[in-house]
Amino acid sequence: SHIFAMHVLNYDDNTAFLGDWGNFQKTVFFLLCSSVIPNGFTGLSIVFIGDTPAHHCRIPASVNITVEWRNVSIPVEVDYGHTRFSKCSRYKLDVIKGFSDKGLIPWVDVNVSALEQESCKDGWEYDRETYVSTIVTENKLVLLSMFGGWQWDLVCSDDWKTPLTSSLFFCGVLIGSFISGQLSDRWFGRKIVLFLTMGVQTIFTLIQVFSPSWVIFCSLFFIVGMGQISNYVAAFVLGMEILSLPIRIIYSTVGVCTFFSVGYMLLPFVAYFLRDWRMLLLALTLPGFLYIPLWWFVPESPRWLLSQGRVGEAEAILQDAARKNGVKAPQVIFPLPQSGEKAVRVKLYNLCDLVRSSNIRAITILLCLVWTTLSIGYLALSLNTSNLHGNSYLNCFLSAAVEVPAYTISWLMFRFWPRRLCLFSTLSLGGAVLLFVHLIPQHLNYAAILLEMLGKFGVTIAFAIIYAFTAELYPTVLRNTAMGACSMASRIGSISAPYFVYLGQCKKKQPSYNLASSKGDEECVSV
Repeated sequence: SHIFAMHVLNYDDNTAFLGDWGNFQKTVFFLLCSSVIPNGFTGLSIVFIGDTPAHHCRIPASVNITVEWRNVSIPVEVDYGHTRFSKCSRYKLDVIKGFSDKGLIPWVDVNVSALEQESCKDGWEYDRETYVSTIVTENKLVLLSMFGGWQWDLVCSDDWKTPLTSSLFFCGVLIGSFISGQLSDRWFGRKIVLFLTMGVQTIFTLIQVFSPSWVIFCSLFFIVGMGQISNYVAAFVLGMEILSLPIRIIYSTVGVCTFFSVGYMLLPFVAYFLRDWRMLLLALTLPGFLYIPLWWFVPESPRWLLSQGRVGEAEAILQDAARKNGVKAPQVIFPLPQSGEKAVRVKLYNLCDLVRSSNIRAITILLCLVWTTLSIGYLALSLNTSNLHGNSYLNCFLSAAVEVPAYTISWLMFRFWPRRLCLFSTLSLGGAVLLFVHLIPQHLNYAAILLEMLGKFGVTIAFAIIYAFTAELYPTVLRNTAMGACSMASRIGSISAPYFVYLGQCKKKQPSYNLASSKGDEECVSV
C-alpha cells in the first residue's frame, strides 16, 4: 500500500512529460465541464415548475347567481399595502345564492363583509398569465392513471407540500453524496459513477414528466437528487485528478462552476417559452441523452487507478494521452518494481478515516460547517428569485448570470490570495450586503434586487472557493469521500433552505438570510 501511495504523491512529477494544456487536457476539461450543464437547470427547475401563481377560490359556473353577487363572492384582503382576493376562502355560496335568488343587491341591501366564509370546496382558479401550469396548479388526471392520480392543488392547507418537494430533492442529494463518495473511492472509480449517475438523473427526470400525483413526483425527485449531486462531485474530482495543477485551479474555480451557471442561465430561457411544467421538464431532460458518446472520450482517473494498484491501466491511459498531445511517453511511467501488476492493493478508506486523526478530524468538522452555511445562503437566494419584484424569468437569469463573473473572480483570488482570506472576505461581503436588504424602503424594490444579487455574488465566490479548497486539503484516497462528506453535510442546510423562502414574502425572509450568511463568517475565521 505504501508503494501506491508513493506513486500518487509523485504523480505530478511522473506525468510532467504530458505538459499542462495539450489536446488530451483540453478534451477532458471541456467534456467534463459540459457534463455539469444539465445540473444547472435540473437542480433549480423547481423555481419554475414549483412556483405558486396568484389564485383564489373557484366559483363553479353551474352556480346560478347574478353577476353582481359573483363579483363579490371572494373576500378582499390587504397584503403589504395592496388589495387582493383571498387565496383560501370565499363567502358561503348557499348564503350568496339565497340573497341572489331574492334579488338583493350586494353592499346596498347586504353588508357583504359580515357574511360567513368557507374554504375553497370547489378548488381554485389560478392566474395563467405567467404559467400554463406548475405542480402547484396541477389538478387533472394524466397518463399512468393506474397509479392513482388525483388533484394536486398545493395551496392553502396543502401549501406546505411545495417547500417539502424541494427538501425531498435535497434529501436525495444528501443520500447521493454519501453513496457516490463510497462507490467512487472504493469500488467503481470516477468514470463509472459519473456516467451511471448522469443516467439516473436523466432517466428519472424523464419519468417525472408523467407523474400522476404529488407523492410519485416527489419520490422520483428524490432519486433525481441522488443522481444530480453524484455526477457533479464525480466530474469535479475526475477533473481535479487528471489535470495538472495550473489547469486544476482554473477547472475547479471557473470551469466546472461556469458551465453549471450556463445550465442555470438556460433554465429561465427555456421556461419562458415552455410555460407548462411537464413540457419544461421534458425539454430539460432530452439534452442528457447527448452525453452518451462522452463515455468513449473521458478516461478513468489514473490517480484512482494507482491508488487501487492498477498501475498498468493508469500507464495505458497516460500513454494514450501522450499520443494525443504529440509527445513521447517514457516506456515505464512509474518505475519498477513499484509498477508490478501483482502488487498488493492499497488499503480501502471510508468515512471513519475522515475523523481518525485529530488534524483531518478538525479540518472535516470545520469544512462541513462552512459548506452547510454556504448551502443555505446560496440556495435560499436562488430559490427566492420568483418572489422578487419584477419579472421572475429575468430575476432568475440575473441570479444565474451574476455567478459567471463571481467564478472568474474566485479563480483570480484563488491564484493570488491565501485560502482563508478568500473565504473570509467573500462571506463577509455576502453577509454585509444582505444585512441591509430589509432596510430598503418597499418602493425601492429594484435596489433590494440589486443588493440581493450582490449578496448572491459574494456567496457564489465563496462556494467556488470552498469546493477547490476542500479538494486540496485531502489525499487522493480520501478526496472523493471527503468531497462527498462535505457535500452531504451541506445538504442539511439545503434541506432547510426552501423553508426560508416559505416562511415569508420578500422582506420578511431577509433576516433569516442574514443569519445564514453571517454564520459563515464565524466558521470561516475558525478555519
